[in-house]
Amino acid sequence: MLLIDKYAYMNKLASVHPLEKMTLSLGLLLLSLIIRDERISLITFIVMSAFIILSAKIPFKYYAKLLLLPGFFLLSSLVSILISIAPSTSTLPAHIWSFTVNNWTIFVSSASITIAQQLFFIVLGSTSCLYFLILTTSVQSICYVLRQWRLPVLFVELVELTYRFIFIFLDSMQKIHLAQQARLGYRSPMQWLRSISMLIAALLAELFQRSRELNNAMEARGGETVYWQENVTYCMKNWLGIAAIFISLIIYGGFF
Repeated sequence: MLLIDKYAYMNKLASVHPLEKMTLSLGLLLLSLIIRDERISLITFIVMSAFIILSAKIPFKYYAKLLLLPGFFLLSSLVSILISIAPSTSTLPAHIWSFTVNNWTIFVSSASITIAQQLFFIVLGSTSCLYFLILTTSVQSICYVLRQWRLPVLFVELVELTYRFIFIFLDSMQKIHLAQQARLGYRSPMQWLRSISMLIAALLAELFQRSRELNNAMEARGGETVYWQENVTYCMKNWLGIAAIFISLIIYGGFF
């Protein structure tokens, strides 16, 4: 079991009803995406991070490591937005930096900075909402709420299977990689390339085998999954707090 799955079952907010946690996280996620305001996204990030670290008692170092995971994709997206290339003979829009090489001009426009800044804060706020959900709510509880929302059974089971296969994939990758390291499979660049190709091939074979076993198990079960949830009750204080957060952000965003 990875730590992210362990914390989902063993955190200080595990006893809170999953519907309350999903309403808070998904509601703030949609609010941040709809309003698309940098201040709202930043406040969302601060609020969700406070819930994760202070309320759920998730270690700060682990949460910081999780934030670094999407950092590479965010950075690559921001670089592609910031940097523009145009022929040196063309008229450049308002920009703060430019560099001409041969017949091309590389520049950073003022509009691209605004777009990149907005994207950065929106992604930051959205990521914190999703991390709050997966760090405080087990996939069993999430699927339970989805079934309560009358979503299609096939969709809910696909959500659970996809989540489970992520952990199966990571566990198999770690075991194979450890075995290759024990055999000095990464001691040279050529050996590294060979080991990586063998790792990918082994992972594909393992995933196909696991998928067949899982399909046989589902056929033998002969029915849809029943998602069990512990006897947790709603808390009026939590709902009032969620409503207060939403109303405050909506008012702050200038909707009223």
